[in-house]
Amino acid sequence: MSSRRVQILAALALTALWGAGIYAGYATGHLRFLDRLEATLTDWRTQVRGVQIPPDLVTIVAIDDTVVKRGGSYPLPRADLARVVDTIVQFKPKVVAIDLLLVDRSAAIGDATLANTLATGPMVLAAAAIFPSASETVEASGQGPFAALPQAERFLLPLPAFADHAEVGVVNVATGQSGSPLAVPMLFRTSDKVELSFPLRVAARALDKPLTIAPDQLLLGDRAVPTDSDFALPITYYGPRRTIRTVSAQSIFDGTLNRAAIENRIVVIGASVAGGGDFYPTPFDSLMPGVEVVSTAITHLVAGDGVVRDRKVHIAEALIAILLPMLLVGLLAWRRSALGLVAAAAVMIAWAALNLFAFTHGVWMNAATTLAAAVPPVVMFAGVQLWAGGRRTQYLAAKSRSLAQFQAPAVQEWLARDPNFLSKPVRQDAAAVFIDLSGFTALSERIDPDELQDILKAFHALIDRTAIDCGGMISGFLGDGAMILFGLPGAMPDDAARALKCAIDLHRGVERWIASLPPAIRDQLGFKIGAHFGPIVASRLGESHQHITATGDTVNVASRLMEVAVQNGARLALSDTLLDAADFQGASDGVLSGPLLTQVRGRSGVVTVWFWRDQDKPNQATAKAEMID
Repeated sequence: MSSRRVQILAALALTALWGAGIYAGYATGHLRFLDRLEATLTDWRTQVRGVQIPPDLVTIVAIDDTVVKRGGSYPLPRADLARVVDTIVQFKPKVVAIDLLLVDRSAAIGDATLANTLATGPMVLAAAAIFPSASETVEASGQGPFAALPQAERFLLPLPAFADHAEVGVVNVATGQSGSPLAVPMLFRTSDKVELSFPLRVAARALDKPLTIAPDQLLLGDRAVPTDSDFALPITYYGPRRTIRTVSAQSIFDGTLNRAAIENRIVVIGASVAGGGDFYPTPFDSLMPGVEVVSTAITHLVAGDGVVRDRKVHIAEALIAILLPMLLVGLLAWRRSALGLVAAAAVMIAWAALNLFAFTHGVWMNAATTLAAAVPPVVMFAGVQLWAGGRRTQYLAAKSRSLAQFQAPAVQEWLARDPNFLSKPVRQDAAAVFIDLSGFTALSERIDPDELQDILKAFHALIDRTAIDCGGMISGFLGDGAMILFGLPGAMPDDAARALKCAIDLHRGVERWIASLPPAIRDQLGFKIGAHFGPIVASRLGESHQHITATGDTVNVASRLMEVAVQNGARLALSDTLLDAADFQGASDGVLSGPLLTQVRGRSGVVTVWFWRDQDKPNQATAKAEMID
């Protein structure tokens, strides 16, 4: 298995462990900071869903600012509250739920009046759970279905005079770190007993159905109400305050209360007065009265239109928290390019759309845990990919620069465009220029190797510059010589002319370079150049390590012309074929002598040769120039 596959499998395994760890940590209460993110995402999803018309089952009778202005005080005097309750009971509601804590004694006559009134109809009173800290705690100890319930120190119950005439339910809501109520606990416990919540008491009384508590759900008669694992009822808001039918208690005092708003309905009496009662931020309203939050939970219980967040949903969340990050990392690994990023982005958009669709259709899947499970590994993997890609780019660039030293730039560009260039031999016309140092072998036996290398590097650099300037391709350095081709990677009409210019420029350049060397070296070196034009066979040679070269009679003749130059006391020998192809008309700055009809070694035919030298300079017919390495 390749190292890359091993790395990808390791990344996928670590991603799966990360996702499982995030979900397990959140489910066990160790990552509560994600609650704030989930609350924000839930607000967004609720706003996208929009305002909904609630089932017309509940009427809120609000003790609001108008009532307080009339009476001049808050809380409302018990006698006034008794009048409100009495009027409502006369209109025959299903149940009257009083979302007010009647825990303190008041004027005796007022308490007595209210107690008598409570006995006249179906009543549910609010109690409060007192917790050891500002937020509700969940005890992990204990066994059975109630082990995860919010455990209170004690319950703050209504006065016995009131509680004797009504049912009692705990009115606390769960706000979490965001301050926005996302769920209402249905059950509460202390060390010795379990109490029903206020909304559950009201719903059970309104439906007049027996209540059964089962794992992850409540049964109201034969209808199941799914709850979270801690028996909390997730709630989603219908709209801003007063979306649920709300009337002011002042209409009772004014005698204008509409009977239709009360008869055969669930009536919740609660405070919405500024500075009194509880207010909570919700998606549609920054200050939602607590009585409307409670009424929303009651409506969900009675109508069965709440959002589902039960064990099945949690299983789906766990799978998504593990599989989605793995899929994203897999896509990035599969296509380390824009395509992989686009595919990963498409998957994230699809997940967001699915999550939103589920929420708007009554299934609440946690989005914060999925993001916490997916974003860090994807960002880290993408960062590692970018870093590795940068390193690989640097490596390939260095490799390319290294290879560039062994291959002509024009050939590199051609191979980049066409990797199959010269995979099959090609016959074409081309010009070949050979150059070689004379006396270099003898010199190498007498001087320091480092100094010898410097000489050879300078010689090669001169050839390289000249070849590039003239548009030639160095097919290879032959020790102290080189072969330059004109016609690759593609034949051009001026190949012969550029080869002729290159040969002359080499003659002058090498002559000046040798003249600049120390006398001990300068006196030992000479050079020879041969150039010819004609048909060649261009191809790749080699198996695992290939190089591009040219073969054929033209190449052989150009190489042998160096010998002809030395034998005739010259340094540059040019074939008549090259001069004709270059349309040579004579040089104003040089002397061309010849023609010489001669044979070259290894060839039966005769070649017409010309010799070139700088104007007003004699032939360099010296002993050292006659040496052939």
